[in-house]
This record gives sequence, structure tokens and C-alpha cells, in this order.
Amino acid sequence: MKALKDREDFIERSLKSAEEAKAQMSELKADNEKLLAEARLEREQILKEAKEMKEKILADAKLTASEEGNRLISTARGEIEKEKNQALSEIKKQVGEISLEIAERVIRKELSDKGAQEALVAEHLKQAQSN
Repeated sequence: MKALKDREDFIERSLKSAEEAKAQMSELKADNEKLLAEARLEREQILKEAKEMKEKILADAKLTASEEGNRLISTARGEIEKEKNQALSEIKKQVGEISLEIAERVIRKELSDKGAQEALVAEHLKQAQSN
């Protein structure tokens, strides 16, 4: 009988150990599922932050590119305006020089004849007396 009682006690202890192991396994499984859920949440958060960071970097890059483009356009417009003014100034200078040269030739031609000189002086005196 003692062997039977020992056997029953052994079976009972074994069943109890099996139940405890089963409970521990259930607990471990629950812990693992909890850890997996936390890892998924953390992964989602990291992906969300990475996406936000990417969008911010892209927005900053677009803004920087736009500002740089505007600066380059402004600089180019200033250079164009400067060159235009220099060209206009040069043209005015050339027109003035040509006008003086033409006037000088016309006056020399008109004053090369002594009679023409006297007629010009007489005409200017007559205009001066009229005023």
C-alpha cells in the first residue's frame, strides 16, 4: 500500500508541477504578447517620427531652395539692370560725341566761307536786337 500511496503522491506532485508549469507558460505567453504589443507600438511611433522628420526635412529643403532661387533671380535682375544702365550711359555718351562732331563739321563748313561768317554774325545780331 505504501508503494501505491507513494505512487499517488508522485502523480499528484507531477500533476501539480505540470499545472504550475502550465500556469508559468501562460504567464510567459501573456508577457511575450504584452512585449510584442509594446514593440509594435514603439515601432509605429518610430515610423511616425521618421515620417514627420522626413516631411520636415523636405519642407526645409524646398524652402531653402526657393529662397536661394529668389536670391539668385534678384541678383541676376540687379546685374541686368546695372548692365542696362551702363549700356544706356555708353550710348548717351556716344550720341553726345557724335552730335558734337556733327555740329563741329556743320559749323566749320558754314564758317569756312567769309561771307557765310558775316551773314551768321549779322543774323545773330539782328535776333539779339529784336529781343
